[in-house]
Amino acid sequence: MPHDTHAKISEARTSWPLFGSLASYSLPGDLMAGLTLAAIAIPEQMATARLGGFAPQIGFFAFMAGSLGFALLGGNRFLSCGADSTITPIFAGGLAALAATGSPEYQGLAIALALMVGAMLLASGAFRLGGIANLLSVPVMVGFLAGISVHIIVSQLPGVLGVEAPNGPTLDRIGVLAGELGKANPYTLCIGFGVLAVVFASENVSAKIPGALIGLAGATLAVIGLGLESKGVNVVGAVPGTLPRPTLPELAPELWVRLVPLAFVITVVVMVQTAATTRSFLSDPDKPADVDRDFLGAGAGSVLAGLFGAFPVNASPPRTGIVAETGGQSQLAGLAAAVIVLALLAFGTGLLRHVPDAALGGILLFVALRIIRTKQIVTIYRQSFSEFLLIVATAALIIVLPIQQGAFLGIVLSLLHGIWSTTRARLVEFERVPGTTIWWPAHPHITGERIAGVAVIGLQAPLSFLNAPGFRSDVAKVLSTSTPQLLVLEASGMVEIDFTAAQILLDVLKACSEQGVTVALARLESVRAQNAFERFRLFEALPREHVFHSVDEAVHKLAR
Repeated sequence: MPHDTHAKISEARTSWPLFGSLASYSLPGDLMAGLTLAAIAIPEQMATARLGGFAPQIGFFAFMAGSLGFALLGGNRFLSCGADSTITPIFAGGLAALAATGSPEYQGLAIALALMVGAMLLASGAFRLGGIANLLSVPVMVGFLAGISVHIIVSQLPGVLGVEAPNGPTLDRIGVLAGELGKANPYTLCIGFGVLAVVFASENVSAKIPGALIGLAGATLAVIGLGLESKGVNVVGAVPGTLPRPTLPELAPELWVRLVPLAFVITVVVMVQTAATTRSFLSDPDKPADVDRDFLGAGAGSVLAGLFGAFPVNASPPRTGIVAETGGQSQLAGLAAAVIVLALLAFGTGLLRHVPDAALGGILLFVALRIIRTKQIVTIYRQSFSEFLLIVATAALIIVLPIQQGAFLGIVLSLLHGIWSTTRARLVEFERVPGTTIWWPAHPHITGERIAGVAVIGLQAPLSFLNAPGFRSDVAKVLSTSTPQLLVLEASGMVEIDFTAAQILLDVLKACSEQGVTVALARLESVRAQNAFERFRLFEALPREHVFHSVDEAVHKLAR
């Protein structure tokens, strides 16, 4: 694409407050991508709706709302938003604790939750809170998805086996299902695992092949042609051809309050997945992903989903990949897919009447197996065993506890992991690389030079209340063992200094002064750290003329 054309497209996308993701549409490419997306999304959205305890058409409502909302406010041109199997088990478990699954109260709670999640996402995007997407570390997210996959498998196996779904905790249900294997209906078993095999085979050949749709169509034809309903194969049944219409839930104020923690958990997961998706499928390779703009799109999708009578929506990495790989150039592809789904609702719901539940279960079994990131788990196990244990702990929390509680504790575990990593930051001593002016962290396998009477130290982490006490004790140890005349603090890694850390740093500077040790500061590069030195009056204890651009400059000016 010529540079000037590319610039015009980028400028148009930035200047359009609404539907900015349509600025570079390609009618033939987007329509073809939309057709492929619809073929992938129709069976997947039906299955995801059933996973959450909703009628199939509610999944279609969610997909249309997500597609329209994201096209309206989102920035990424490829991202597909709709019903998602990552968040559905979480909010389904949370809502089931408040109302019977499938009841009007359950539906009302789902609508309210969608509105709350949408409002939180819109606020996150408006206030540019994209950093919240980093609340879940990679090991925690991998464990989170592994735990979710177990929930999906356990919830779908009864339909595939043709047995009654057990109640109770997940581990108890696994035990009951293990005892029911001998009572499996061979017809539902063949349908469920047959669809699973078709989807797997299609995915291995090409992600563009709508394996789920092919498997669903084949299973439906088998049900009709062989009369399998009379042999114990349950089907979806009549799907109302109703179209989405604006609706608001009638809930008591205390129920809205009880939904807040669940809405927060869902919002964080949506933010994490949306950020990961938009960063993986960049609209413009020359620009970083605008995750805050995409939070606005996902938020608008959830708000519209609530108004359409559906549930919260989320970004889908596989569907987004399909749009990118099949020639899609803008959100017109998602809108085209939404129109196809709308046409199916208006004119083709009779085609869905004989779809077997086991086929939807087979699709969800594929989804569950796909979200287990086996390669990543193996890599983390080999490279960082402690973080592998984090995967195991997170998955265990999701599986053993009620899923919404497990998800919340997973977020807490991720935060604790971040805090623990920060507290582990210890003082590093620097040595000069022989024959150069470069000072580098001391390493047992690299020969370095030291200068008598000079100690060069640094902390390769923000200096905060979490690690400042350790920093003080490490400095005291250096002063007692090396007895330097000049102490140079290499501050390139100290990107932030909080109030507690500043007070401890003042104490360190005063202690050095009392011991007759000259202190210099080198490479204070972070603007936030510079502002902290001004704000906390650290320059009253450290003369400004003792601040240098490099360690070597400090040593040459102040070493005796």
